[in-house]
Amino acid sequence: MFQTKNQKALKKMAPILKQIEKNGEKIQNFTDDELRAQTEAFKKRLANGEKLDTILPEAFATVREASWRVLKMRQFPVQLMGGIALHYGKVAEMRTGEGKTLVCAAPAYLNALTGKGVHVVTVNDYLAKRDAEEIGRIHEFLGLSVGCVLHDMTQAERKAAYACDITYVTNNELGFDYLRDNMVTNKEQAVLRGLTYAIIDEADSVLIDEARTPLIISGQDGQSTKIYEVCDVLANMMERGTYKKLSTVDLLAGEEREESGDFLVDEKEKNVMLTSQGIEKVEKFFHIKDLSSPENIALQHNVILALKANALMKKDKDYVVKDGEIMIVDEFTGRIMQGRRYSDGLHQAIEAKERVDVKQESRTLATVTFQNFFNKFERKAGMTGTAMTEKREFRNIYGMDVINIPTNRPVIRVDHEDAVYKTAREKYRAVVEEVKKVHETGQPVLAGTTSVETSELLSTMLKQAGIDHQVLNAKYHDLEAEIVAKAGQHGQVTIATNMAGRGTDIKLDDQAKAAGGLMVIGTERHESRRIDNQLIGRSGRQGDPGESKFYLSLEDNLLKMFGSENLMNLFEQVGIEDGEEIKHGLLTKAIANAQQKIEGNHFGAREQLLKYDRVNNEQREMIYRERQAILDGAEMEETILSYVDAWLEQVVKQIGPNRKQWTVDILMEKVTPVVPDCLTDLTEEKLQNMTKATLYADLKARVYKKYEMLKETLGGKESMERLMRMILLRTIDSKWTMHLDNMEKLKEGIGLAVYGQTDPVIAYKQEGYQMFFEMMENIKMDTLHTLFHMRIGLPTEKH
Repeated sequence: MFQTKNQKALKKMAPILKQIEKNGEKIQNFTDDELRAQTEAFKKRLANGEKLDTILPEAFATVREASWRVLKMRQFPVQLMGGIALHYGKVAEMRTGEGKTLVCAAPAYLNALTGKGVHVVTVNDYLAKRDAEEIGRIHEFLGLSVGCVLHDMTQAERKAAYACDITYVTNNELGFDYLRDNMVTNKEQAVLRGLTYAIIDEADSVLIDEARTPLIISGQDGQSTKIYEVCDVLANMMERGTYKKLSTVDLLAGEEREESGDFLVDEKEKNVMLTSQGIEKVEKFFHIKDLSSPENIALQHNVILALKANALMKKDKDYVVKDGEIMIVDEFTGRIMQGRRYSDGLHQAIEAKERVDVKQESRTLATVTFQNFFNKFERKAGMTGTAMTEKREFRNIYGMDVINIPTNRPVIRVDHEDAVYKTAREKYRAVVEEVKKVHETGQPVLAGTTSVETSELLSTMLKQAGIDHQVLNAKYHDLEAEIVAKAGQHGQVTIATNMAGRGTDIKLDDQAKAAGGLMVIGTERHESRRIDNQLIGRSGRQGDPGESKFYLSLEDNLLKMFGSENLMNLFEQVGIEDGEEIKHGLLTKAIANAQQKIEGNHFGAREQLLKYDRVNNEQREMIYRERQAILDGAEMEETILSYVDAWLEQVVKQIGPNRKQWTVDILMEKVTPVVPDCLTDLTEEKLQNMTKATLYADLKARVYKKYEMLKETLGGKESMERLMRMILLRTIDSKWTMHLDNMEKLKEGIGLAVYGQTDPVIAYKQEGYQMFFEMMENIKMDTLHTLFHMRIGLPTEKH
């Protein structure tokens, strides 16, 4: 009558389990070929409009039979229940040793039938490779392709692995590939093919523990400072030139501007341009054929920066060199602007010029939190040994309910009460005594520690006591699996850090079972109950015997954080002897309260991070959509000319309503920095005879004409489209990088500032959106500026 939510969820699965069993009886008689043929039959049914939920019982029965034929393992009913939970987007909490690896075989197969790809996410390369090789055999037997993405793989290998029906990958590799895909300049370079369905193993580790640390791709790369130094060498070899300004009559007569030297400097506009001679010199220096080609835009940018640093930026006027650093001088106050740097590489170009250490900009190029990344999947599911303690967070942040799946056999492990001592020294002595006592019976022991330091201390004490043992840390996954696998043999003693060895079962030999199973000893309570439960869960798998006991002291970090001094004073008064175990109800309560408080603090920190990152995420989605549209071949000419139209509307609006105040100079100030040499034949008389509408039409015709000339010089629309695509992507990436920096500074500023009654997140959102829309406008203007300032070489044979 009064069923829990969990019991109701399990009850709903009962009829589905019956259908799987019934289908299984029929499928058992199939030949291997008939079993394989099920895959194509399912795909056809899906193509005809049938739903995954409808074919689930048959698909699960097919995988169960294939598992038996390939691995000689058939999923238990509780494993099928776990699989059903995963298909419906839940977090399946399954005890250690219940065979989670085999659980995901059926839901991965079922969802892969759509052809959209399934990601099985694990916490390290070792587990990804192991599971892909083992469970992948079932899927390959049934005609599906299986891929595995590992850290050292090339772009081509990654792309091939993601193109498979089922891909095994770590959470970090998957997240970084998503970020890298949104930085490519050609869509063929992208490796992912959509985020449809993910099964996340160790979901608590990935979605809870790692959720406070965002994934970041920063802009430091090995070549970034060298290119500034090389370009500075070139800049010093180049000759500054002069040019003769042409009159309106000359321009109308089609005369070309006379230029000398390698580059020209416009002091007023703070601009540098390469001449035809200069372009040839750069091409020779870098052994390239065409400086104006899209792939050389970055190089062209760095050459211009070096020329600017040498020709325009004056030492002791624009900047000073102090203690080996370039300090910017405020042009209005003459004061040094502490901590400020010129953007877009100019600061590094000046550093190269002055022969000081060229500093790499540690710029965030792309970033995402696991919360926002995994929420991008259309559907996702998770499995772990411990999730119930975090069910509120799974529900609130990921929209996933936690279902506790019953064990295949009853748990008969004995969990003893915690043993508490006054000092850490007494505690470790007690642990060694316990290990010694248990070891003599042949019962295997697993001692869990919370740090490498503690594991080494305990190891030294066990050596002194003459007890052979193995120490395990998380550095070497292959060795780790081997040590954990041996930890269940009789007489074996293993010391492990709490997080080490996840994903590998400890299997008992017969003598170990007879001696009482695995004895788990915790040397300290972790901040999270979940981590303690993971350690305890190592013992008593699949109905095996076992025991667990934690040894604590009032000097442990957890108790020190939450008032162990008061408890120490209390026990001093009671008269606890050195080495004596303390037993008191207050202690048990204090430990539970301390863990709950810390869990609450961590949840609060993750929730706060997510609130800020939701603002970033909305902006990231808009930028990435824009990039994707460009990569997918959006009509660039239409896009760029729409930028021109919007900009010219603003120009006409800004020169004011009074026509008598309109002058060619005012107009040139607004137009020529973006599109040079397009107003040379405009006279004051012509301007005074115009209305706002005719002025707009005149400006539009002039800029469009420049655009057409540039297109013709480049050799037609296709080349122009390629160039515009490259310029726009580069501008978006550059401005987005600066925007991420600014958003980080804004967050820090809002954290420090007192905003009265304003919620800091709301203030962050409002200011962040203002900055975002300013950035979008800057992208348009910078794109136009770069395009119309392109110096294309004269159409000689080489070009």
